[in-house]
Amino acid sequence: MIIRMKVDGLLFDPRSGMYILLLKAVEGAETLPIWIGKPEADSIALALGKVVTPRPLTHDLIKNILEQMKMSVSKVIVKEILDNTYFAGLYLTDGKYEMQIDARPSDAVAIALRTNSPIYINRDVLETKHTDELEEWLKNLKPEDFGNIM
Repeated sequence: MIIRMKVDGLLFDPRSGMYILLLKAVEGAETLPIWIGKPEADSIALALGKVVTPRPLTHDLIKNILEQMKMSVSKVIVKEILDNTYFAGLYLTDGKYEMQIDARPSDAVAIALRTNSPIYINRDVLETKHTDELEEWLKNLKPEDFGNIM
């Protein structure tokens, strides 16, 4: 079973120097934090802010290629977690056929935001993730540690 998600925010983790993509259920209280790199966080932040760059960045380029090929993103699904690594599928369609492309969740979300495509996660991912991961991270932070980029 899949759960529809939305991007709830981006946070900076000063301990690891990485960013946290926070996904939240559209209906319900489930959340999924995914630690991502700075370039992907920047790309997601630009898409969330609807910032248009003078030249297409990588995720914009992918969107442009899909449009030129008359294809669209039908959905993104964060499919599984193995050894603390998340795996996602970018589902493309030409209107008749749908194909799945393996993707990092951060790239898939950056593309989904640009194409207004729905984001889902498999329920198994929520059950597999460390349920206390985000709560533990927040508990150990001091107020001066916050570096919210959104």
